[in-house]
Amino acid sequence: MLDSYYSQELVFFSILVAVLASYTALNMTSRVSQSQGRAAALWLAGGAFAMGLGIWSMHFIGMLAFALCARGRFDPWMTLVSFVPGLAASWVALHLLMRRTV
Repeated sequence: MLDSYYSQELVFFSILVAVLASYTALNMTSRVSQSQGRAAALWLAGGAFAMGLGIWSMHFIGMLAFALCARGRFDPWMTLVSFVPGLAASWVALHLLMRRTV
């Protein structure tokens, strides 16, 4: 079996990123739901980007915190593409909150 461990500093940083992303998402929900027209669309885009980036960053930092004795590497293209699901989920969540009735 391969020896593995987690970097406690990076795990702590990952948790910090998750908390800040959650706070940002909660703050954005009020701004998105109170805005109309172009302002609402801009808040939605900015909020989805911020929340998606927070989700992606938290998971990516968590992956970096895990260390194995075997070598590995990240494919830059796939790493960037892995941002899309978090962004899409964030957009859907904030879009649903834009409605008058959720």
